[in-house]
Amino acid sequence: MAKKDEKKEKKSVLERVYNVPLRKKYLKAPNWKRTNRAVSALREFVKKHMKATEVKIGKYANLELWKHGIKNPPHHIKVNCKKDEDGIVRVELIGAPEEKPKKVAKKEKETEIKVKDALGEEEEKTEKEVKEEQLEKKEKEIKEEKAEQAKEIQKEEIKELKKERPRVHHPPKQVMQQKRIDTHQSAPLQK
Repeated sequence: MAKKDEKKEKKSVLERVYNVPLRKKYLKAPNWKRTNRAVSALREFVKKHMKATEVKIGKYANLELWKHGIKNPPHHIKVNCKKDEDGIVRVELIGAPEEKPKKVAKKEKETEIKVKDALGEEEEKTEKEVKEEQLEKKEKEIKEEKAEQAKEIQKEEIKELKKERPRVHHPPKQVMQQKRIDTHQSAPLQK
């Protein structure tokens, strides 16, 4: 089992810190593509300087690039680059917390569960806790019933109001046609 774990965990061969200039590259792009161009500039820079086959940008570095939107990326960014045995470089912002891969975290949870089952540890609830849970359930049920009753009462009130005031259908209003009025005076009469 130890051999498999060693194979899965890739050891970092090379680790460097760079302050990557982005401005020259992204100013050549239109405003609406600037941050995209900054991301590609970061990838190009890291590929060139770390001699990498593939570059993976971390979560916090990506967030820093996109912080001010697509039109206004930072002029430069400080990153920590780690190259593993396969030539893959992982780029992360300086000072960003290191996250464990998701697969490892799931395995740790599974082992914790297995250990609890093996030891026979189960949480025992005291009588007070059980009674409190039952009271909470009853309270929720009562609240739901009250809400349903309130809705029914509202529906009945609406029906009563409709009965008291039946709808009167008025014929559609006829639009009065304007009479044509001559605004200009007629020509003076000749004598």
